[in-house]
Amino acid sequence: MSEAPAARPPLLLPPIPAVLLAVVSVQGGAAFAKELFPVLGPAGTAGLRIGLSALLLLAVFRPPLARLTGAQWGAVIPYGVVLGAMNLSFYWALQRIPLGLGVTLEFVGPLALAVFGSRRASDFLWVLLAAVGIALITPWRGGVGALDLLGVLLALVAGGFWAAYIVLGGRVSRVFQGAQGVATGMLFAALTVLPFSFAEGLAGRLTPPLFAAGLAVALLSSAVPFTLEMMALRVLPSRTFGILMSLEPAAAALSGLVFLHEQLTVTQWLALVFVSAASAGAALTARRVPPPVEA
Repeated sequence: MSEAPAARPPLLLPPIPAVLLAVVSVQGGAAFAKELFPVLGPAGTAGLRIGLSALLLLAVFRPPLARLTGAQWGAVIPYGVVLGAMNLSFYWALQRIPLGLGVTLEFVGPLALAVFGSRRASDFLWVLLAAVGIALITPWRGGVGALDLLGVLLALVAGGFWAAYIVLGGRVSRVFQGAQGVATGMLFAALTVLPFSFAEGLAGRLTPPLFAAGLAVALLSSAVPFTLEMMALRVLPSRTFGILMSLEPAAAALSGLVFLHEQLTVTQWLALVFVSAASAGAALTARRVPPPVEA
Protein backbone atom coordinates (compact mmCIF):
# COMPACT_ATOMS: atom_id res chain seq x y z
CA MET A 1 0.00 0.00 0.00
CA SER A 2 1.39 3.37 -0.99
CA GLU A 3 1.72 6.06 1.64
CA ALA A 4 -0.69 8.98 1.58
CA PRO A 5 0.90 12.26 0.46
CA ALA A 6 1.97 14.54 3.26
CA ALA A 7 -0.56 17.22 4.07
CA ARG A 8 0.43 20.70 2.99
CA PRO A 9 0.67 23.32 5.71
CA PRO A 10 -2.35 25.61 5.83
CA LEU A 11 -2.20 28.89 3.94
CA LEU A 12 -1.66 31.93 6.12
CA LEU A 13 -3.73 34.00 3.68
CA PRO A 14 -6.31 33.09 1.02
CA PRO A 15 -4.55 32.98 -2.38
CA ILE A 16 -6.15 36.03 -4.03
CA PRO A 17 -5.45 38.41 -1.08
CA ALA A 18 -1.93 36.97 -0.96
CA VAL A 19 -1.30 37.90 -4.62
CA LEU A 20 -2.84 41.34 -4.19
CA LEU A 21 -0.69 41.96 -1.11
CA ALA A 22 2.37 40.82 -3.09
CA VAL A 23 1.53 43.34 -5.85
CA VAL A 24 1.18 46.14 -3.30
CA SER A 25 4.43 45.10 -1.61
CA VAL A 26 6.42 45.07 -4.87
CA GLN A 27 5.20 48.48 -6.00
CA GLY A 28 5.48 50.00 -2.55
CA GLY A 29 9.06 48.69 -2.44
CA ALA A 30 9.76 50.25 -5.85
CA ALA A 31 8.44 53.61 -4.66
CA PHE A 32 10.57 53.38 -1.51
CA ALA A 33 13.60 52.45 -3.64
CA LYS A 34 13.10 55.49 -5.88
CA GLU A 35 13.27 57.73 -2.84
CA LEU A 36 16.84 56.46 -2.29
CA PHE A 37 17.98 57.47 -5.79
CA PRO A 38 19.08 61.03 -4.80
CA VAL A 39 21.49 59.55 -2.24
CA LEU A 40 22.53 56.15 -3.63
CA GLY A 41 21.69 56.52 -7.32
CA PRO A 42 19.65 53.94 -9.25
CA ALA A 43 22.54 51.49 -9.66
CA GLY A 44 23.53 51.86 -6.00
CA THR A 45 19.96 51.26 -4.89
CA ALA A 46 19.61 48.25 -7.21
CA GLY A 47 22.85 46.76 -5.92
CA LEU A 48 21.90 47.24 -2.28
CA ARG A 49 18.45 45.75 -2.81
CA ILE A 50 19.58 42.75 -4.88
CA GLY A 51 22.64 42.09 -2.74
CA LEU A 52 20.59 41.98 0.46
CA SER A 53 17.87 39.93 -1.27
CA ALA A 54 20.52 37.42 -2.34
CA LEU A 55 21.85 37.11 1.20
CA LEU A 56 18.34 36.61 2.59
CA LEU A 57 17.39 33.96 0.03
CA LEU A 58 20.71 32.12 0.35
CA ALA A 59 20.34 32.05 4.13
CA VAL A 60 16.77 30.74 3.98
CA PHE A 61 16.98 28.18 1.15
CA ARG A 62 20.68 27.18 1.39
CA PRO A 63 21.30 25.92 -2.15
CA PRO A 64 24.15 23.35 -2.34
CA LEU A 65 26.48 25.54 -4.41
CA ALA A 66 29.43 23.13 -4.13
CA ARG A 67 27.39 20.23 -5.53
CA LEU A 68 25.68 21.89 -8.50
CA THR A 69 25.90 20.07 -11.83
CA GLY A 70 27.03 21.54 -15.12
CA ALA A 71 23.42 21.66 -16.31
CA GLN A 72 22.41 23.59 -13.21
CA TRP A 73 25.22 26.12 -13.62
CA GLY A 74 24.36 26.46 -17.31
CA ALA A 75 20.76 27.30 -16.45
CA VAL A 76 21.18 29.47 -13.38
CA ILE A 77 24.02 31.77 -14.48
CA PRO A 78 22.22 33.34 -17.48
CA TYR A 79 19.03 33.43 -15.40
CA GLY A 80 20.78 35.44 -12.69
CA VAL A 81 22.54 37.76 -15.15
CA VAL A 82 19.25 38.56 -16.89
CA LEU A 83 17.54 39.10 -13.52
CA GLY A 84 20.22 41.60 -12.55
CA ALA A 85 20.08 43.38 -15.92
CA MET A 86 16.29 43.59 -15.70
CA ASN A 87 16.39 45.28 -12.31
CA LEU A 88 19.24 47.61 -13.22
CA SER A 89 17.64 48.83 -16.46
CA PHE A 90 14.30 49.25 -14.69
CA TYR A 91 15.83 51.39 -11.93
CA TRP A 92 17.66 53.47 -14.56
CA ALA A 93 14.29 53.97 -16.25
CA LEU A 94 12.63 55.02 -12.97
CA GLN A 95 15.22 57.76 -12.59
CA ARG A 96 13.71 59.38 -15.70
CA ILE A 97 10.00 58.46 -15.85
CA PRO A 98 7.17 57.95 -13.31
CA LEU A 99 6.86 54.58 -11.57
CA GLY A 100 3.43 53.78 -13.03
CA LEU A 101 4.57 54.34 -16.60
CA GLY A 102 7.79 52.42 -16.05
CA VAL A 103 5.91 49.34 -14.88
CA THR A 104 3.38 49.72 -17.70
CA LEU A 105 6.12 49.76 -20.34
CA GLU A 106 7.98 46.91 -18.66
CA PHE A 107 4.83 44.76 -18.90
CA VAL A 108 5.15 44.80 -22.68
CA GLY A 109 7.94 42.19 -22.46
CA PRO A 110 6.00 39.36 -20.80
CA LEU A 111 2.90 40.30 -22.79
CA ALA A 112 4.79 39.92 -26.08
CA LEU A 113 6.14 36.59 -24.85
CA ALA A 114 2.62 35.40 -23.98
CA VAL A 115 1.27 36.01 -27.48
CA PHE A 116 4.44 35.28 -29.47
CA GLY A 117 3.81 32.86 -32.29
CA SER A 118 0.05 32.80 -31.74
CA ARG A 119 -2.36 32.82 -34.66
CA ARG A 120 -5.57 33.41 -32.70
CA ALA A 121 -7.54 36.58 -33.32
CA SER A 122 -7.91 37.30 -29.61
CA ASP A 123 -4.14 37.46 -29.14
CA PHE A 124 -3.80 39.98 -31.96
CA LEU A 125 -6.38 42.07 -30.09
CA TRP A 126 -4.17 42.08 -26.97
CA VAL A 127 -1.17 43.11 -29.08
CA LEU A 128 -3.22 45.93 -30.59
CA LEU A 129 -4.35 47.14 -27.15
CA ALA A 130 -0.76 47.11 -25.86
CA ALA A 131 0.46 48.92 -28.98
CA VAL A 132 -2.13 51.65 -28.49
CA GLY A 133 -1.01 51.99 -24.86
CA ILE A 134 2.64 52.34 -25.89
CA ALA A 135 1.74 54.86 -28.58
CA LEU A 136 -0.09 56.95 -25.99
CA ILE A 137 2.92 56.92 -23.66
CA THR A 138 5.65 57.48 -26.27
CA PRO A 139 6.97 61.07 -26.26
CA TRP A 140 6.41 61.84 -29.94
CA ARG A 141 7.14 65.50 -29.40
CA GLY A 142 8.72 67.64 -26.72
CA GLY A 143 7.14 70.23 -24.52
CA VAL A 144 6.01 70.64 -20.96
CA GLY A 145 5.32 67.29 -19.34
CA ALA A 146 6.91 65.27 -22.19
CA LEU A 147 8.42 61.98 -21.12
CA ASP A 148 12.13 61.25 -21.28
CA LEU A 149 12.72 59.10 -24.39
CA LEU A 150 15.71 57.32 -22.85
CA GLY A 151 13.61 56.44 -19.81
CA VAL A 152 10.93 54.95 -22.07
CA LEU A 153 13.54 52.90 -23.96
CA LEU A 154 15.13 51.66 -20.73
CA ALA A 155 11.74 50.51 -19.43
CA LEU A 156 11.14 48.63 -22.69
CA VAL A 157 14.61 47.07 -22.39
CA ALA A 158 13.70 45.98 -18.86
CA GLY A 159 10.56 44.41 -20.31
CA GLY A 160 12.68 42.49 -22.82
CA PHE A 161 14.87 41.22 -20.00
CA TRP A 162 11.68 40.27 -18.09
CA ALA A 163 10.56 38.11 -21.02
CA ALA A 164 14.00 36.43 -21.13
CA TYR A 165 13.85 35.97 -17.36
CA ILE A 166 10.55 34.08 -17.70
CA VAL A 167 11.99 31.75 -20.36
CA LEU A 168 15.20 31.14 -18.42
CA GLY A 169 13.23 30.71 -15.20
CA GLY A 170 11.41 27.79 -16.79
CA ARG A 171 14.78 26.13 -17.45
CA VAL A 172 15.90 26.76 -13.88
CA SER A 173 12.71 25.29 -12.43
CA ARG A 174 13.37 22.03 -14.30
CA VAL A 175 16.87 21.49 -12.90
CA PHE A 176 16.54 22.90 -9.38
CA GLN A 177 14.43 21.84 -6.44
CA GLY A 178 12.03 24.38 -4.94
CA ALA A 179 13.36 27.90 -4.52
CA GLN A 180 17.05 26.96 -4.53
CA GLY A 181 17.35 28.04 -8.16
CA VAL A 182 15.91 31.47 -7.38
CA ALA A 183 18.32 31.91 -4.46
CA THR A 184 21.31 30.90 -6.60
CA GLY A 185 20.13 33.10 -9.46
CA MET A 186 19.85 36.07 -7.12
CA LEU A 187 23.53 35.58 -6.25
CA PHE A 188 24.50 36.03 -9.92
CA ALA A 189 22.08 38.93 -10.24
CA ALA A 190 23.96 40.64 -7.42
CA LEU A 191 27.32 39.91 -9.09
CA THR A 192 25.95 41.48 -12.28
CA VAL A 193 24.67 44.67 -10.66
CA LEU A 194 27.22 45.37 -7.91
CA PRO A 195 30.05 46.52 -10.24
CA PHE A 196 27.72 49.29 -11.49
CA SER A 197 26.73 50.05 -7.90
CA PHE A 198 30.33 50.45 -6.72
CA ALA A 199 31.15 52.52 -9.80
CA GLU A 200 28.32 54.83 -8.75
CA GLY A 201 29.90 55.18 -5.28
CA LEU A 202 27.74 52.85 -3.18
CA ALA A 203 30.56 51.93 -0.80
CA GLY A 204 31.31 55.55 0.08
CA ARG A 205 27.69 56.62 0.44
CA LEU A 206 26.32 53.74 2.49
CA THR A 207 25.43 54.52 6.11
CA PRO A 208 23.61 52.40 8.73
CA PRO A 209 20.26 54.20 8.10
CA LEU A 210 20.63 53.70 4.34
CA PHE A 211 21.54 50.06 4.90
CA ALA A 212 18.34 49.65 6.94
CA ALA A 213 16.37 51.36 4.17
CA GLY A 214 17.91 49.00 1.62
CA LEU A 215 16.94 46.04 3.77
CA ALA A 216 13.37 47.31 3.84
CA VAL A 217 13.38 47.61 0.04
CA ALA A 218 14.77 44.07 -0.26
CA LEU A 219 12.03 42.71 2.00
CA LEU A 220 9.23 44.63 0.27
CA SER A 221 10.43 44.02 -3.30
CA SER A 222 11.72 40.45 -3.03
CA ALA A 223 11.31 38.44 0.16
CA VAL A 224 7.70 39.30 1.08
CA PRO A 225 6.14 39.13 -2.42
CA PHE A 226 8.12 35.99 -3.31
CA THR A 227 6.79 34.23 -0.21
CA LEU A 228 3.21 35.40 -0.84
CA GLU A 229 3.29 34.40 -4.52
CA MET A 230 4.71 30.95 -3.75
CA MET A 231 1.96 30.52 -1.16
CA ALA A 232 -0.76 31.52 -3.62
CA LEU A 233 0.54 29.47 -6.56
CA ARG A 234 0.13 26.28 -4.54
CA VAL A 235 -3.64 26.52 -5.01
CA LEU A 236 -4.29 29.30 -7.53
CA PRO A 237 -4.60 28.56 -11.29
CA SER A 238 -1.85 30.21 -13.32
CA ARG A 239 -4.48 31.97 -15.44
CA THR A 240 -6.02 33.64 -12.39
CA PHE A 241 -2.54 34.53 -11.14
CA GLY A 242 -1.70 36.18 -14.48
CA ILE A 243 -4.89 38.24 -14.45
CA LEU A 244 -4.20 39.47 -10.92
CA MET A 245 -0.64 40.38 -11.87
CA SER A 246 -2.02 42.65 -14.60
CA LEU A 247 -3.00 45.00 -11.79
CA GLU A 248 0.67 45.87 -11.21
CA PRO A 249 0.75 48.95 -13.51
CA ALA A 250 -2.24 50.43 -11.67
CA ALA A 251 -0.69 49.59 -8.29
CA ALA A 252 2.56 51.20 -9.43
CA ALA A 253 0.78 54.35 -10.58
CA LEU A 254 -1.05 54.62 -7.26
CA SER A 255 2.18 54.03 -5.31
CA GLY A 256 3.87 56.73 -7.37
CA LEU A 257 1.00 59.10 -6.70
CA VAL A 258 0.78 58.44 -2.95
CA PHE A 259 4.45 58.06 -2.02
CA LEU A 260 6.28 60.02 -4.73
CA HIS A 261 3.59 62.58 -5.72
CA GLU A 262 3.97 61.57 -9.38
CA GLN A 263 1.01 62.87 -11.36
CA LEU A 264 -0.01 61.13 -14.59
CA THR A 265 -1.93 62.82 -17.38
CA VAL A 266 -5.28 61.50 -18.57
CA THR A 267 -3.58 60.09 -21.67
CA GLN A 268 -1.01 58.26 -19.56
CA TRP A 269 -3.71 56.76 -17.32
CA LEU A 270 -5.50 55.63 -20.48
CA ALA A 271 -2.30 54.01 -21.74
CA LEU A 272 -1.95 52.20 -18.43
CA VAL A 273 -5.51 50.85 -18.76
CA PHE A 274 -4.84 49.61 -22.32
CA VAL A 275 -1.68 47.72 -21.36
CA SER A 276 -3.25 46.25 -18.19
CA ALA A 277 -6.30 45.13 -20.18
CA ALA A 278 -4.03 43.52 -22.78
CA SER A 279 -2.11 41.67 -20.06
CA ALA A 280 -5.29 40.48 -18.34
CA GLY A 281 -6.78 39.42 -21.67
CA ALA A 282 -3.70 37.46 -22.66
CA ALA A 283 -3.78 35.63 -19.32
CA LEU A 284 -7.52 34.98 -19.61
CA THR A 285 -7.35 33.50 -23.12
CA ALA A 286 -4.04 31.66 -22.75
CA ARG A 287 -4.09 28.09 -23.92
CA ARG A 288 -4.59 25.60 -21.13
CA VAL A 289 -1.73 23.15 -20.85
CA PRO A 290 -3.04 19.65 -20.06
CA PRO A 291 -1.65 18.15 -16.87
CA PRO A 292 1.02 15.47 -17.35
CA VAL A 293 -0.17 11.87 -17.26
CA GLU A 294 1.04 10.13 -14.14
CA ALA A 295 3.05 6.96 -14.72
